[in-house]
Amino acid sequence: MLSSWDDYPVHQVAETIRHVGTSDRNFYDRYYFNLHGSSDELFMVMGMGQYPNLGTQDAFACVRRGDKHRVVRASKVLDDRMDTSVGPFRVEIVEPLKKLRFILEPTGNEIACDLTWDGAIPAFEEPRQYIRKFGRVLFDTMRFAQTGCWTGTLEVAGETIAVTPDRWKGTRDRSWGVRPVGEVEPPGIRGETGQMAGLWNYAPMQFDDFSILYIVNEEPDGSRPMNEAVLIWADPEREAEWLGSPVFEHALDAGTRMISTPSVLRFPDAPRGSFAVRVTPLVHNYIAVGTGYGVGDDFRHGMHMGDLLVEAKTWDMADLDTWAWYGVVDHAARFVVEGGDADGEVGYGLHEHGIFGEFPKFNLADGAATAT
Repeated sequence: MLSSWDDYPVHQVAETIRHVGTSDRNFYDRYYFNLHGSSDELFMVMGMGQYPNLGTQDAFACVRRGDKHRVVRASKVLDDRMDTSVGPFRVEIVEPLKKLRFILEPTGNEIACDLTWDGAIPAFEEPRQYIRKFGRVLFDTMRFAQTGCWTGTLEVAGETIAVTPDRWKGTRDRSWGVRPVGEVEPPGIRGETGQMAGLWNYAPMQFDDFSILYIVNEEPDGSRPMNEAVLIWADPEREAEWLGSPVFEHALDAGTRMISTPSVLRFPDAPRGSFAVRVTPLVHNYIAVGTGYGVGDDFRHGMHMGDLLVEAKTWDMADLDTWAWYGVVDHAARFVVEGGDADGEVGYGLHEHGIFGEFPKFNLADGAATAT
């Protein structure tokens, strides 16, 4: 299956580019972006992915504004992997690792945009995520992350918003490898334990002169398959600073699995002295609802939906706020440094969390339990 990429010297295995180095159904290759106005007015999350062994490619844009959760999504049969478009969606790489463009053409649905991304820091390679359960590799992924700013226009429910880089910021990542995608598989020996267990907590935060990338994946027994904290300077000549093992201080809202506001992330082993960051969520987006990230079986990443599907969905936040926190939740958040030589500095970014199954640290006895 020759394609345009095969004329470039980028091959990694003795296959055409259309075929990846593993036959695992769960291989994927995707973009993630988010956008916020450094405020509580809206939070937008966008993505596009390819699933070579499932023969599909999909994309979505999801906007939380006011009391509505709006999604436009599309899926098609995968052909040329250099074609980063799905129906009305398109990702353009203007300058690799620095500048990209995300487009959702007007389709009569309630979201459209033409947005250009400019990285605020060099793209940073995050740790490899590797999880094996009952003999099977469930996660084996690589990812790079970047904070930055947006320029362009966004249309939501008939309203046109001018997006300018002075306050419209966000984070993005590119990840690829193996993780659960496509139609739900029989759980087998895993039973009701699910794919991930415990706490997933991710916070890329952007300040004027630097960004901090924080990741904790803590399992119910306290072990951490993923554990990272690094300060990356906007000045590419300055070396990144690893901040040691981070400590989170979170509480949950009663009757939910939603992290309360504010919470604190501590970096006791930072090389220039201990400091903390106080996290205040501004507006949340239930990224797992309608986008393919795992809640609901009608549209999942890599799920075959025919030659081409384009559709839009809208949910009331009043309904989602009663249950959607069982999945991953993305917050646009304000971050304030406490202590150290950056004391008092204010930044903005993503605070993402998901709490799956039992988690004794939060007194969650099983997958259905909520905070008391």
